[in-house]
Amino acid sequence: MKTILLIEDDADMRENTAEILELANFRVLKAPNGRTGVELARKEMPDLVLCDIMMPELDGYGVLHLLGRDPATAEIPFIFLSAKAERGDVRKGMELGADDYLTKPFEESELLNAIEGRLKRSDLFRKGFSGEGGFDRFMERARGVEALKDIGRDRKVRKVERKEILFDEGDELRYLPLLVGGKARTYKMNNDGKELVTGLHDAGDLLGYMGLLENGRAAETAEMLEDGEIALVPREDLLALLYRDRDVSVRFIKLLARDVKEKEQRLLELAYSTVRERVAQALLRVQDRYAEGDGGLGVSISRDDLAAIVGTATESLIRCLTSMKDEGLIDTQGRDIRIVDKARLERLASR
Repeated sequence: MKTILLIEDDADMRENTAEILELANFRVLKAPNGRTGVELARKEMPDLVLCDIMMPELDGYGVLHLLGRDPATAEIPFIFLSAKAERGDVRKGMELGADDYLTKPFEESELLNAIEGRLKRSDLFRKGFSGEGGFDRFMERARGVEALKDIGRDRKVRKVERKEILFDEGDELRYLPLLVGGKARTYKMNNDGKELVTGLHDAGDLLGYMGLLENGRAAETAEMLEDGEIALVPREDLLALLYRDRDVSVRFIKLLARDVKEKEQRLLELAYSTVRERVAQALLRVQDRYAEGDGGLGVSISRDDLAAIVGTATESLIRCLTSMKDEGLIDTQGRDIRIVDKARLERLASR
């Protein structure tokens, strides 16, 4: 049963609207003013908020502003209810991030259709942007929304080879590469030519979007780890995703937050872990991202690429791999590395 938070200062309107919603099999939370409504939203996490505009203590615009600033409540669908129908009120509500606007008095069918439409859309985005399937799934879900149905429709696809540079740090990003097939890495390089791998990418991942959001230039270098295919997404399509739709922008922010968290974890590992521990961490990371066969415990990667992920010399990496093989943690054959004892490797990585 979906939960609707109804924030309305008029007692008769509040009770009548709540009755309609309860008959439609919704669980209804009621608040007589904006301040109480915000408290209830943070405590109960409703599936949708219906909110009047003109209220004592805190008006509807204030409610939307406070809920939008809180990551926990920012993505809750929000519909304004108001006796005002002036164009300026509608525009202000939409600019603040409201999903819909109903003018009182409204028909029962109008109310229920608006709610069901917003809940259906919210469910679609919650399922689609969980991080599984990468940005490709993100784009497909976004195009399922009427306002964004043409996003990236005519993407150009081309083949790319192993070691091919997709873009260099500092390049202007007019198009962003979306991995259709193959694997890639992103990295930064210091003045001495040493590389720091900042990300591992697989089919469905979009590369370069963090730099695009900062200044339109790549914040890192992207290189293919094997032969594959990329689609070129115009940067205007990505910006349209962010600026034209609140559901998309909130979900995209969560993807960015996940990326930042992963990079922070990587820096902590580099700062405080031994080379041996970093090799274990890198093997688990690569296995998690690129696992192939053997129950998902096999990976294929060159020693040079793995050394760059670890942040050590290739010779040091090879010595660690040999030692781990002798201990029965892994098995190797050419480029292929198979994790034999994942539990012990995880314990080594978490020391």
